[in-house]
Amino acid sequence: MNEQIEEKRRQLREGNLPEALLTPATGTVAGLDRLALRERTAAVAGGLAQLGIRPGDRIGLYAANSTGWILAYLGALRAGAVLVPFNPAYREAEVEHILDDSDPVLVIADGERLAAVKGRRPIVRLEELPLDEPPPPPPLEPASPALIIYTSGTTGRPKGALLDHGNLLAQARGAIEAWRWTAADRLVHALPLFHLHGLAMGLNGSLLAGADLTLVGFDPAGVVAELGSGATMFFGVPSMYQRLCEHLEQHPADLSRVRLFVCGSAPLPPELFRRCERLLGQPPLERYGITEGGIVVSNPYDGPRRPGRVGHPFSGVEVRLGDGDEIQLKGGQVFGGYWRDRPATEEAFVDGWFRTGDVGELGEDGSLAVRGRTKELIISGGFNVYPREVELVLESHPGVSEVAVVGLPSERWGEEVTAFVVPAEPRPAPEELIAYAQERLAKFKCPHEVRFVAELPRNAMGKVQRSLLK
Repeated sequence: MNEQIEEKRRQLREGNLPEALLTPATGTVAGLDRLALRERTAAVAGGLAQLGIRPGDRIGLYAANSTGWILAYLGALRAGAVLVPFNPAYREAEVEHILDDSDPVLVIADGERLAAVKGRRPIVRLEELPLDEPPPPPPLEPASPALIIYTSGTTGRPKGALLDHGNLLAQARGAIEAWRWTAADRLVHALPLFHLHGLAMGLNGSLLAGADLTLVGFDPAGVVAELGSGATMFFGVPSMYQRLCEHLEQHPADLSRVRLFVCGSAPLPPELFRRCERLLGQPPLERYGITEGGIVVSNPYDGPRRPGRVGHPFSGVEVRLGDGDEIQLKGGQVFGGYWRDRPATEEAFVDGWFRTGDVGELGEDGSLAVRGRTKELIISGGFNVYPREVELVLESHPGVSEVAVVGLPSERWGEEVTAFVVPAEPRPAPEELIAYAQERLAKFKCPHEVRFVAELPRNAMGKVQRSLLK
C-alpha cells in the first residue's frame, strides 16, 4: 500500500509546470485561446529575461485579478522565476513585510498599487508588461521552486510557504482526478488569484485540464448569469454562497447545467449547506486545504456529501491525527518548508508529517471533520473547548446568521467562552442563545456571554479573524 501511494505521489509531481499547463490545445482562459496564451506568455518571459531576470529570481506580483495577472504569472514561470503574489488589498506596512522577507528583484504592480512599492524595489507596471523574444526554456524540475505564497497571518506575521513545481502539479492533478475535470468544462472563476484556492486549483486546474475559464469579479447577479450561460463549475467560499443564495431567493435561475459547486477556505454552516442544496439544485462539495499544500481532502464527487465533514484525502495524500487531534499531512502536494525560516519549518514537521495546526476528527468511514485551530483552543476552568463545536450548535438556531466563538480573559475561569453573533430576524435575546446551547452542550462549553455584531471580521478568503474579536 505504501509503495502504491509513493508511486502515485511521483506521478502527480512529475513534469515541468509551465510546459504542463500550456500543453493542452483546448480551452480559453480569460478570453485568450491556447495559441494566444502560449505566444503572449512566451513574450513576457522574453521581456523579463531582457530585464535581467534569471531562473530562481523572485518576482513580486501585486495586482488585482485580471488577464494581465495571468500573463505575468505564466510568463514568470516560463522565465524560471519564483513568483511572490501579494494580496491586492494589503497596505504599505503589510507589503513592506513581504518585500523584506521575500526580497524580490522586481515587482509587477497595477496602477493603484504602484505607490506602495515605489522606491522600495524596481517596478514594472502590469499594464505595460515587457515583451521580447522568448529565452531558451530554463531547466525546471519538479523540485524547482515556483511560488512563495504567504499565509493569511490570522495568528501572527505571515510566513512564506515555498512551493515547488511538483507541488503545484500534484495539487492540480489531484483536483482534476477527484472532481472529474475535463476539457468540456467551463469554470466561473471569482476567487482571488493570489491565493492557492484561486491559483493552484482554479487557474492551474483549468489550464492543465484544457478547460475554459471565465474570470469575473464576484457579483451575485453576474455570477448567476454566467452560471446560467453554459458554465459547468464554480468554486467559492461560504460568504460567496451566502450572497448567491440571497440573490437566488429573490431571482430564481436554472443552474441545472452546472455539475459542480465547490466550497472551502472556511467552514460551511449546516444551514447554509441545506440552503445551497435547495437553491443551487445540488449540495456544494466541501473540501479542506492549506496554504502549504493546496486542496488535500474532499467530499466525494459521487456519493453523499455531509455538512460539517470535508471528506477523504486526495490521491497521494495521507492524513493522520497527532497530539491533541491535530491534523497532520504527508504527500506530493505538501510543501517542503517556509522561505528563510528554518525554526518555523522544523516546528511545522514531525517525522515527515506536516502539522497543520487544525484540529480534526475522523469518522468511522474515515471521513475528516475540522473542529478548529489548535491555537484557537479555549481553556475554561481547566476544560478544553473547541470553538467550532460551539459554533455548530449556535448556527442551528434560527436567530443566528453567523457566529464566531472565542475565549476572552477571565480571572475566575482563565478564559470565558464568548459568542459574537450576527443575528437573523427575529433577533433572539442573548439569554435565549445561551439556554439553547446549554440544552445541547456540556455547561463548560456554553457561552458565558453573547455579543451581537453587524458582521464578523474576515480576511480575503472568508476566514474569521478571531484575533480582532479578542
